[in-house]
Amino acid sequence: MRHAALRTTAAGLFAVMALAPGAPVQTLGSAEDSTAPSNLVIEWNQILIDTLIAAAPPNAASPRLGAIVQAAVFDAYNGIDQRYTPLFAAGRAPEGALAEAAVVAAAYTTLVGLFPSRQAAALDPAYAASLEALRDHCLTGHRSHERLHVCEKRIQDGVEWGTDVAHTILDLRANDGFSASYPVFAGGPAIGQWRPTPPAFGSMSNPSLAFTDMFVLASSTQFQPERPRTLTSTVFADDIHAVKALGRQTGSTRTDDQTALARFWEASASVHWNQAANQMARDRRLSLGRSARLFATLNIAMADTIQTIWTAKRFYGSVATEVTWRPVSAIPLAEADGNPDTVPEPGWLPLMTTPSHPEYPAGHPSLNGAAATVLLRHFTDRQTFTLTSVGQPSRTYTSISLARADGNQARVWGGMHYPSTVAISDATGAAIAEFVDRHAMRRLDGR
Repeated sequence: MRHAALRTTAAGLFAVMALAPGAPVQTLGSAEDSTAPSNLVIEWNQILIDTLIAAAPPNAASPRLGAIVQAAVFDAYNGIDQRYTPLFAAGRAPEGALAEAAVVAAAYTTLVGLFPSRQAAALDPAYAASLEALRDHCLTGHRSHERLHVCEKRIQDGVEWGTDVAHTILDLRANDGFSASYPVFAGGPAIGQWRPTPPAFGSMSNPSLAFTDMFVLASSTQFQPERPRTLTSTVFADDIHAVKALGRQTGSTRTDDQTALARFWEASASVHWNQAANQMARDRRLSLGRSARLFATLNIAMADTIQTIWTAKRFYGSVATEVTWRPVSAIPLAEADGNPDTVPEPGWLPLMTTPSHPEYPAGHPSLNGAAATVLLRHFTDRQTFTLTSVGQPSRTYTSISLARADGNQARVWGGMHYPSTVAISDATGAAIAEFVDRHAMRRLDGR
């Protein structure tokens, strides 16, 4: 880190700021201070949400983006607070560096690096506004030249530290395998094996996720889901019956609300669960440090989960004897599956367009399980939050578990996944989230 030489600052600076060695982390105020600026960790998490909505990256690619941004925010803050074990940037900020400025610079720098097209239109104005608010608050009631110098120094040190942290993490992830090219994967023709689906009949989407470096997990197979059910099993017959009736495009047994939910939860899981976490953090007036750790845990858990799931999709989808085909393939071809309890229906189509990758395991449910588990480890289940999806009416939930259940069942109502796949995938995400929350960003005081 470039700031190694800046760990000691002039004695006069500390005299002006009335700080003693070992004093608490320097911020502009606490949650109880009505004059303090808004929590900039929460504000820049909202800017991440807005950026994901505007840029609309694929659902499977979004968790990695969120993890990079929130990891930088966490390490930038933690380099000043020194309360937790760091994620990727183990250095220490200059004494007196302003935590809020470091957070803003880390979030801004990573977002610009990941979404350069959003810089001029949205990110630059937000960055300038945040820094101006910090200057105004720092100088309130202290307009002396000496105070001005102190404020500018603290802000500048924070900005430089946060920028350095952001570049460290961006550089680390620049060659993580996500941007590399890999052979096209299109499954195979065996009965039960995934093959391209209508209407595009395309090869596996986002193939690089199966080869992308993890954030916290040791490998993408550390939590590999168990083998899928067999074609001749009772579980598979039950799966076919459920999705055949509930997930069909016309003549379904779905309610109108279930149809609407299938469309609503097709949107980005990263957006939905960051929206939920942001509102909970704001309502509980979480501190900068707790907010930074919450958002980092949430997004890293989702990133390591989706990369685990894509690795398993790629692996099981390549094995001719494993059942990874989608309902849109399985239901019309049921006569060939060898299961006496399944009946073919030629021309069967799902409500929602089937994603272009193997059915087992499932992406959205795994992210629902990961995100809900993080939130349930930090909050009680009974929470009120509002989620949005572009082109759909917003949804207000009164519990984390209810949102998780709707998001999972939406994949069956949409005709894209089987119930047994949804359950296993949710559990995989939950296990990964618990691991991340227990083993990463641990309190240095042992609490």
